[in-house]
Amino acid sequence: MSDYLEQINQLNYLHGKPQSSGILKQQAADFCVDEVLPFEFSGDGEHMMVKVEKTGENTSWVVKMLAEACQVSPKVISYAGLKDRHAVTTQWFSIQLPGKPNVELPELLGDGVKVVAVERHNRKLKRGALSGNNFKIRLRDVSDAKDALIRAELVAKAGVPNYFGAQRFGRGASNIDSALAMFAGKRIKNRDKRSIYLSAARSLVFNRAVSERIAQQHFSEVLTGDVMKFASSNAYFVAEQVDADIVERFQQGEIELSAPMVGKGELACLEDALRFEQSVLSLYPQIITGLNEAGLKMERRALALKPQQFSAKLDGNDLVLSFYLSAGNYATSILREIVNCQGEGHDHISE
Repeated sequence: MSDYLEQINQLNYLHGKPQSSGILKQQAADFCVDEVLPFEFSGDGEHMMVKVEKTGENTSWVVKMLAEACQVSPKVISYAGLKDRHAVTTQWFSIQLPGKPNVELPELLGDGVKVVAVERHNRKLKRGALSGNNFKIRLRDVSDAKDALIRAELVAKAGVPNYFGAQRFGRGASNIDSALAMFAGKRIKNRDKRSIYLSAARSLVFNRAVSERIAQQHFSEVLTGDVMKFASSNAYFVAEQVDADIVERFQQGEIELSAPMVGKGELACLEDALRFEQSVLSLYPQIITGLNEAGLKMERRALALKPQQFSAKLDGNDLVLSFYLSAGNYATSILREIVNCQGEGHDHISE
C-alpha cells in the first residue's frame, strides 16, 4: 500500500469533520449528472450529435453501442468527458458522418442506455469541451439531519476546499507510486497512463497546499504575495500588498485565492505566500523535480470550490442536494464537508 494513501485520505476539513453519516449511491438514481456544453449546435456539418442518458454503463461502452448502431468505427465517435457507471448521467457524443445524413437510432440502444436527442454540428466534440455538470444527489438514511443541513448552509456560503478526489490517485494511491517509479527512470510507453500519473502527482501537492492553508488558518485570508485568480477567467495577479481593495474584491468573490499546480518554472507568489508554498513543496522533492523535468507548465488552481445553484432539502431521512460545478471539479469535495459518506466510493469529477 502506498505511503501516500494516508495523506490522501486525511485532508483537513474546512468546517470540521461532519457529525452525520449517509449512504451514497445506494441506487444509480441517487446520483444524477447532466452535462452542460458551452456552445449551441450549428444545425449542419458532418457531425451527428447524440445526447444519451445512461444507467449502469460507462462511457466507453456507449461509444461501442453507438458505433454498432451507426455502423462506423469507434474512432470517429468522440465525447467531452467520462461519466460514472453507477449513476444516471446524460452526455453528448459526436459521430463523424461526412456526406451522410443522421442515422435513425432506436430510442433504446440497450439496457439502461436511452437516446434523448439528436442534432447536427460542424465540429466534433473534444475532450474537456464542456462548461460543467448539473448534479442531483440523494444521500440516504442521514443520521443527523440537523447537522447536515447546517453544514450544507455553510457550504453554500463559504464553499469547500477544492480538493482533487481520491479517484485521481488510483486504488490504494497506485498512481502516485507509478509516478514515482516513472520519475526514477521507469519508461511508460502509454501516453494516457503517463498523463494520469503526472496529473496524480500534481494533484497530491495541490491538495497538501490547500489542506495546510486550512491547518494554518489561512484558507480565507489573503497573504502578502498571494496569487489571486479572477473568478471569471484563468487570469491572475500577485497581491503585492493586501489593502482594503484586495480584501473587498476577495470577499465579494471577484477574485479568489489559488494554489500551485506544479510544473516547470518558478512559483508566481511572493513574500509570505512564497514562504508558505515553498514549505509545502519542500515535502515532495522527488515529485517536484519529476514534474519539472516532465515539462508541465506551472499553473494555478482555485483554492476554494463554490457550487452554483446550490440547494439542500430533506426528504424523509434522506438529504437531496442539487448544484452545478464547472469542469474539472469534484462533486465528492462538496459531499465530504456535509456528510460522512458510506457505500459506493467512486468520486465524480465534473468533466
